[in-house]
Amino acid sequence: MKAFHLHLVSDATGETLHSVARACLVQFEGVEPVEHVWSMIRTPGQMEKVVAAIEAHPGVVLYTLVNASFRQSLNDICRRLQLPCISVLDPVFIALGSYLGLQVRGQPGRQHVMDAEYFSRIDAMHFAIAHDDGQMLETIHQADVILVGVSRTSKTPTCQYLANRGVKAANVPLVPGANPPPELLALKNGPIVVGLTKDPGRLVQVRRNRVRMLSQDEETDYTDLELVKEEVASARRLFARQGWPVIDVTRRSIEETAASIMGLIQQNHERKE
Repeated sequence: MKAFHLHLVSDATGETLHSVARACLVQFEGVEPVEHVWSMIRTPGQMEKVVAAIEAHPGVVLYTLVNASFRQSLNDICRRLQLPCISVLDPVFIALGSYLGLQVRGQPGRQHVMDAEYFSRIDAMHFAIAHDDGQMLETIHQADVILVGVSRTSKTPTCQYLANRGVKAANVPLVPGANPPPELLALKNGPIVVGLTKDPGRLVQVRRNRVRMLSQDEETDYTDLELVKEEVASARRLFARQGWPVIDVTRRSIEETAASIMGLIQQNHERKE
């Protein structure tokens, strides 16, 4: 593995930088970044520490800074040390400013202002927690989307990811030998219901890992391949009878699954308009 220093410098939380860095680094084999995360950099003293650290551990510098003096400090040290110094948002700012005919405000952390969108996300997170794993079925109709599937099909983490995007998501597990809750089957013209499925072989592996973590016996009906195949097939038959869209999460990340679900939610809204 080739190790290198990577400095992420931001005047806000640094979440944008971290996401961009991760999205890019996965495309390179055999590299291991030593990350130096510098967030909430808003004073000259803080900036001096960043410059000193870059000088002590030279490497790639990615930044999201609006302060012109701080940007100059980074560019100066990187130019002197012949290091890449990249403002990841500048191309987007330039393109948007040119198209809109407007100037960038240059105010740090504006994306984290507690506006209506922020409180909408908080409400969605509370909703996802309260309606996790088939809880509070009496208010499930208030959801934007309901995820249904057998155990270990990533229902909960997908709901949490959607909640962070402001989507009110609930999830209902399908239990072998038990009928789906009537509150779910009775929904009409309300939230969209999405069935999640997974390859039975992969599902057994995930379940065995889960059982092992709980220090329980691995050989149970929960991890029996033939029974799991029937469990998955039964769930698919339910999805088909109800006319629910189905997403196979076997080779999908949580983000990819959530993106597909948001597309289905948008289609559902357009049909209702």
